[in-house]
Amino acid sequence: MASQIRLLAVAAMAGMASAAAPAAATGAAAVAAKEAANKADDLNEQFYNYIFIVLASLIAALTIWRVVIESVKYVRTLTCLNNDTQRYFATPSSAFASLKKHVLYAPIFGKRHNREFQLSAAVNVGTLPTRFQLMFLLSYFATNVIFCVADISYGQPLTVVCTQIRNRSGILAVANMIPLFIMAARNNPLINWLNLSFDTFNLLHRWVGRIVVLEAVAHTVAWTVSKVSTSGWAAVGASITGSPLIMWGFIGTVSFVVISIQASSLLRHAFYETFKYLHIALAILAIIGLWFHLKIAGVPQMKLLYGVIALWVLERTVRIIILLYRNVGKGGSKTLVEALPGNAVRITVDLPRPWTFKPGQHAYLYMPSFGLFTSHPFTVAWSEETENPEGEKLAMNRQDVLAMKKTSLSFIVRARTGFTNTLFKKAEAAPSGRLYTKCYAEGPYGGMHMMHSYGTVMMFAGGVGITHQVPHVRDLVAGYANGVVAARKIVLVWIIQSPEHLEWIRPWMTSILAMDKRRDVLRIMLFVSRPRSTKEIHSPSATVQMFPGRPNIDTLMDIEMENQVGAMGVSVCGGGSLSDDVRRAVRMRQHAGNIDFVEEAFSW
Repeated sequence: MASQIRLLAVAAMAGMASAAAPAAATGAAAVAAKEAANKADDLNEQFYNYIFIVLASLIAALTIWRVVIESVKYVRTLTCLNNDTQRYFATPSSAFASLKKHVLYAPIFGKRHNREFQLSAAVNVGTLPTRFQLMFLLSYFATNVIFCVADISYGQPLTVVCTQIRNRSGILAVANMIPLFIMAARNNPLINWLNLSFDTFNLLHRWVGRIVVLEAVAHTVAWTVSKVSTSGWAAVGASITGSPLIMWGFIGTVSFVVISIQASSLLRHAFYETFKYLHIALAILAIIGLWFHLKIAGVPQMKLLYGVIALWVLERTVRIIILLYRNVGKGGSKTLVEALPGNAVRITVDLPRPWTFKPGQHAYLYMPSFGLFTSHPFTVAWSEETENPEGEKLAMNRQDVLAMKKTSLSFIVRARTGFTNTLFKKAEAAPSGRLYTKCYAEGPYGGMHMMHSYGTVMMFAGGVGITHQVPHVRDLVAGYANGVVAARKIVLVWIIQSPEHLEWIRPWMTSILAMDKRRDVLRIMLFVSRPRSTKEIHSPSATVQMFPGRPNIDTLMDIEMENQVGAMGVSVCGGGSLSDDVRRAVRMRQHAGNIDFVEEAFSW
């Protein structure tokens, strides 16, 4: 009996040992899985932090670059105020000239950069970035790819690999929405801090948006592959319709994909007004889907989405405040629209408050009679300070003086399609080709590239691009007369199709030609590409000359460089073909003289 009891005890102990073994194994596996999950979470957090580190480092580098460049320009301006030869600054730095020629100013291939790939009069497929822009875009894209796939446990089961890729791509998609929304803003503070144009940030916005879409798609695909491998395709459909977490995530991903399709250059240019409203609606839908997806999942990336929403709301609020401040009160803004020869209109807006205007700035105009919620950017061609006729009290201080002044802004708008064509048609049909309407101006924006530090300034304009150059001409001539700029040679080259286009700026050019010491510093060359007869071509004076045909950019630049005074600044505003020709000419002469290039463009 005792032996039997001992046998039963041994058997019980053996059974307990055998039962404890798998339990211990299961517990160890659970601990290992938890440790692996924690490690994966830590890596995910590190990688989305790396995105912000990369962006912050880039901003810091560009800020240092901006400080150095602006310091050089400031010192050069002060040094050259009383120096008519400025020989020291005319000599180029070989290393910096090579950098500008092969990187900063260089197109990807050949000379094509701003010239659009046109399919029809209304449809094109966009432009090419510069070599430096392409290098940045490829680097940032590669960085995101590496962050999505690095340190993934590829030896693990498929579901584990898919889970890691799903988490990583989803986190990076949300993280990239911060720079995506910053770059889309008109009031983006980085524009002025880094001296980068809205056009450049618009390009970056489009490509960062594509990265966000790809990461959202990768996030969804990784989840789908994992789900199919364990439960089949039926479970995918059931999850989308039955799980709020998956349903809202699916809505967000679909919204991102539709945005990428409708924001393609082909559709964006062909149906811009439709694109703009649909783009905003889809972005809101994507944020709503992402909000519920992250909230239900309970992940820490929700705080990033708070940041995205805060940025969007803040930027829109600032726009509204600027719009109200510029246009409301003291009688409001008054607008005159005049039809001009060559299918153009002149818009003159009298604002109720003074506007501190700088050359090269633009404003967004809202005209409810021609488009209730639409706004379009136009360069300010001229601005004047006028006394407020309603202000009859005696000015006692600076605030009273400012209160008695009103700013008048003028824009030249060429009729194309849509809004601009409607505006021209209505102005043309009005009595005497003039009509008064309500217009609200939002701004100012831009005006970053001042030309004060250059001893020689060449400005090229094509057609309505003259609106950008006229304020610079007035600013430089006045600065020369007052001895506050380095400019000693100012050359304006304007290419127009017909002499009747001169009417666009005739009153302003008359004012410039009457300015003190204008003949000492300014020369104007007008090129009429499609003259009806040679009788239309006549030069009023030695400093204002008119020529038939198109200019030879290389010849004009060589002539100015033979007697170059100081550093040379070359600016262009016009069609893509003209901009690319001027860019190529500047690049080819980088080692012949100290030349900087500024291209004013607005892509949409």
